[in-house]
Amino acid sequence: MALSPAEEIAQLRELIRYHDRKYYVEAAPEISDLEYDRLMQRLKELEAKHPELITPDSPTQRVGGEPVPELTPVEHLVPMLSIDNTYSREELRAYEARIRKLLPGQRIEWVVELKIDGVAVSLLYENGLLVRGATRGDGRTGDDITHNVRTVRGVPLRLLGKQVPRVLEVRGEIYMTNSDLVELNQRQKEKGLPTFANTRNVTAGTIRLLDPKLCAERRLRFFCHGLGYAEGLKARTHMEFLQEVASYGIPISPYVRCFDDFEAACDYADQMIERLHELDFEIDGLVLKVNSFEQRDRLGATSKSPRWVIAYKFEKYEATTRIKDIRVQVGKTGTITPVADLEPVEIAGTIVSRASLHNADEIARKDVRIGDVVVVEKAGKIIPHIVRVEKHLRTKPLPPYVFPDRCPSCQTKLVKDEGGVYIRCPNLQCPDQIQERLLYFASRNAMDIEGLGEKLVQQLVRRGLVRSYADLYRLRFEDLVQLERMGKKSSENLLRAIEASKNRGLARLLTALAIRHVGTRVATVLAEHFRSMDALMKASVEELSEIYEIGPVIAQSVYDYLHSPFGRQTIQELRQVGVKMDLAEEAPASRALEGKTFVVTGTLKKYTREQIHELIQRHGGRPTSSVSKNTDYLIVGAEPGSKLTKAQQLGVKIITEEEFEKMLP
Repeated sequence: MALSPAEEIAQLRELIRYHDRKYYVEAAPEISDLEYDRLMQRLKELEAKHPELITPDSPTQRVGGEPVPELTPVEHLVPMLSIDNTYSREELRAYEARIRKLLPGQRIEWVVELKIDGVAVSLLYENGLLVRGATRGDGRTGDDITHNVRTVRGVPLRLLGKQVPRVLEVRGEIYMTNSDLVELNQRQKEKGLPTFANTRNVTAGTIRLLDPKLCAERRLRFFCHGLGYAEGLKARTHMEFLQEVASYGIPISPYVRCFDDFEAACDYADQMIERLHELDFEIDGLVLKVNSFEQRDRLGATSKSPRWVIAYKFEKYEATTRIKDIRVQVGKTGTITPVADLEPVEIAGTIVSRASLHNADEIARKDVRIGDVVVVEKAGKIIPHIVRVEKHLRTKPLPPYVFPDRCPSCQTKLVKDEGGVYIRCPNLQCPDQIQERLLYFASRNAMDIEGLGEKLVQQLVRRGLVRSYADLYRLRFEDLVQLERMGKKSSENLLRAIEASKNRGLARLLTALAIRHVGTRVATVLAEHFRSMDALMKASVEELSEIYEIGPVIAQSVYDYLHSPFGRQTIQELRQVGVKMDLAEEAPASRALEGKTFVVTGTLKKYTREQIHELIQRHGGRPTSSVSKNTDYLIVGAEPGSKLTKAQQLGVKIITEEEFEKMLP
């Protein structure tokens, strides 16, 4: 039986809303853009024939109505307060300490979100229908931008589901992606109109336009990250809130994580800053929030900002330059990393001439080509990365970059990680891999071989004197003294340093082997658990993955390395040349701290965290990352974190850096 026009229209609207949610909320589209456009076109045709069936919440009404004469002020139901900022881990720890004092003895969960660099807005829904969109304004009164908000793809005009809150006001950010800005600037150039410098400026200007049709053409987007006023909301925590509004079809901020440990939350924030290049939109920091709404109510707010949230920001600088060339480098695990050689440009007081392109997928996604004008960004201490290509400045056709299919060092055919983005050289005897592995093997956190630098390693590999870690221990005085810049004294010093490295112990050796996913912390955990290489090699994947802080991915990587022909041979050769592989054989400087467990919190005056951990181990002690009833001492530096509170609750002895040094011989 054929559907009536009203029934078909209702069915199409429901289907389009479903696919909007799959695309904008779940990032899991089920149909192509062409199929989506056909659904929308059919709906437009039916509504044109039956205008009496058009409703304000129909997907066809996003294109915008008539221009508004002016933006009118509206008062927010709940003030949109600003957020306090911080730029360092020390300031974050001080913030957490203040929160701990206000919530003594309570378990606090922390949510970490991206701080989207767009325009803050409030969306108001009544009985499931979008009735108002407003800018933040002064926090209490903003401008009514409903006419433009209705054009933003991803903002539902009607909430999904039958049991939605009677009133729901959500806060979020309207933004533009870098790829959409590239296309917009190309269209602007074709029309002879000015181009836009960055996504934030174009978003801020667009959302305040009087003509919604212009806003609709610019493809703005929306992420929800907060709650204003609500009647009938089920959520009692922020994470529950995000899940609930997502079920209504509202897009939520991506990469959101919740932690019950503040330091872990801060670590995740730092990890996300290192992943800026993966994002197609701009952020200017991370936001850390108390998860519980009840705890938020208890914390309250100052006159300017809520106490339960803080922004962890970073300095961000941009410059425009041109790509002179793209070349690839081979890493210690065979990863092929493309690097852009740039026309030198000053960014934040330093001259930048290179930027990592990270992987082949990023080159393709951003369509980076040799000769392109690009925007380069430097954020905090992170190496510069390319934000976007200024395609409107391409004055002539440029050929797409073709990623090499063979290793530039050994010509071995390259392979791509299964299910991943990285392309690798599988030849473990690749000269560039050997060189990078040797440099890492000799680095301070690994075997700490002083004097074994990049230029010397290049000579050793090029002349065939060193092809493996074990070959370092086979070097003779006659081999070294003939090399450039290697006189008698420097050769003798290097041989002594190589010999001394045999006694660094199991943890440093595991770090030095450059096993994928194994850094200094994982290496220490494994060494302390198994205490010998023999015991570690006998462990199954299941046994490895059950260890706290290891997990299945690291476990599989460790197992695969230790049981591969290359791994077995490497370990056998290192045994033969006398490298110690037992934790028990690590000779401590003294036994002054034997049997004692230490935790460190705050910023120390003399030591980094790694240095003091090493010092504790050298004198027979055991450094750990978390306070428990088994902790003997907590070493406290400036601006300590939540570990201090926990230590006080458990009665752990708290000492200063100076008091710790007095315990040493």
